[in-house]
Amino acid sequence: MPRSVSGVEMRKRQAAHIEAPPQALGQPRPNTCCLCWCGCCKCLWNEDRIERSERQTCTKMDSIETAEEQHPSLEEVLSWSRSFEMMLRSLEGREIFREFLRSEYSEDNLLFWLACEELKKETNPSVVDEKARIIYEDYVSILSPKEVSLDSRVREGINQSLAEPSNLMYEEAQLQIYTLMHRDSFPRFLNSSVYRDLLASRRHTCLDT
Repeated sequence: MPRSVSGVEMRKRQAAHIEAPPQALGQPRPNTCCLCWCGCCKCLWNEDRIERSERQTCTKMDSIETAEEQHPSLEEVLSWSRSFEMMLRSLEGREIFREFLRSEYSEDNLLFWLACEELKKETNPSVVDEKARIIYEDYVSILSPKEVSLDSRVREGINQSLAEPSNLMYEEAQLQIYTLMHRDSFPRFLNSSVYRDLLASRRHTCLDT
């Protein structure tokens, strides 16, 4: 008389059947450690998933590189001469202005202003504390080789704010540097070969098209 199979044994056999699906003849058994959802095994399904993900990543990176290689239009370059603020809002504008400031050894003014802009966006207290101190050490401390030009009143206010840093603690200092760049560096930038060469290049491109 055949031996009856208990419910427990039947469930074990069913589970074993699910965990070990039949494989095609002549095909080596994949080294599976799970049902592939965790991504830790090297089964065919998981390898295909990784390959698709890498292709998507490459496509995204190609798009990013293409966007970064784009040059500002003639209209955009001309708009910078009318508005310092508009130039600072443009990634290409900031880069070309930074190139000019580097030639005048005043690049740190723009870097300080950009660092303050990033700080103002932070809401996490620990991140605010860290970034505020980095800005101080890089641009405000008299020991820093990249010290920006701030008057004593603004500098003293920053020193007092270090006890309890906030994302707005450099707001007055940032405005002071912004004004310095706008009134002093920006007019020279518009008359520089850096800007004029770019403007001529954009005009030449428009004529060619």
